[in-house]
Amino acid sequence: MPEGDTITRTARALDRALRGEIVTAFESALPAVAAAIGRHRLLGQQVAAVDAHGKHLLLRFSDGAVLHTHQGMRGEWHLYRPKRAWQRPAWLARVVLETPNVVAVCFGAPVVEILSPLAQRGHSWLRRLGPDPLHAGFDASAGVRRLRERGGREIGVALLDQGGIAGVGNVYKSELLFLCGISPFAAVAELADSQLERLVATATRELRRNLGPGVRRTTPALSASPLWVYRRARQPCRRCGTPIARRLQGQPPRSSYWCPGCQPG
Repeated sequence: MPEGDTITRTARALDRALRGEIVTAFESALPAVAAAIGRHRLLGQQVAAVDAHGKHLLLRFSDGAVLHTHQGMRGEWHLYRPKRAWQRPAWLARVVLETPNVVAVCFGAPVVEILSPLAQRGHSWLRRLGPDPLHAGFDASAGVRRLRERGGREIGVALLDQGGIAGVGNVYKSELLFLCGISPFAAVAELADSQLERLVATATRELRRNLGPGVRRTTPALSASPLWVYRRARQPCRRCGTPIARRLQGQPPRSSYWCPGCQPG
């Protein structure tokens, strides 16, 4: 499931492959994106960089325009050598960007758009994003403050609000709250500053830990299972033996997994 670590790994792979490359072909099955490619005259431009903010991927061109994608649950970026067969059907391709050495294909993403520098500054989603724990200059105190501002919400809902800290999705929500011993249903206003500080520090540690190869893991390296509670409903807690619980939470409803023994309240 693509969360902040997945999107950052994708952005780094695209950046290594595309930075400095000249765009020789650029197509989209989406009419608005296809029109924007021509309007911004992106053919012949250079890819300046590819980076991520939370779950949002930003492919930047030399004139300041940006290809913004959000992968949702099933979107993927693939890299191919020219003329190589694709691993997914062509009808799922939202964007195909070619350079002399690389073909980058975005499959199945629900959000694909090209933004001018002005549109980026006024973009409703991008403007409200909270700080990203995977950025080098991440300010943990800003993350705590953003979460505190969501005081009337349950913490399991607040963590999924990308205006708090960016990049935490449903897997990390359940795992971080278990690691910190906090019930998903505790109101943010009821939590001490020390609890929010620990939550932000744990999010930073676990997201950064999973930037390398291999499966996402929040348990110790030699543990038989990579996760503590996510998708383990009715199985015994690995710490106390209490059956893991699952309940829908928030709007739209998302599954929260927790250990009633380790996360009381």
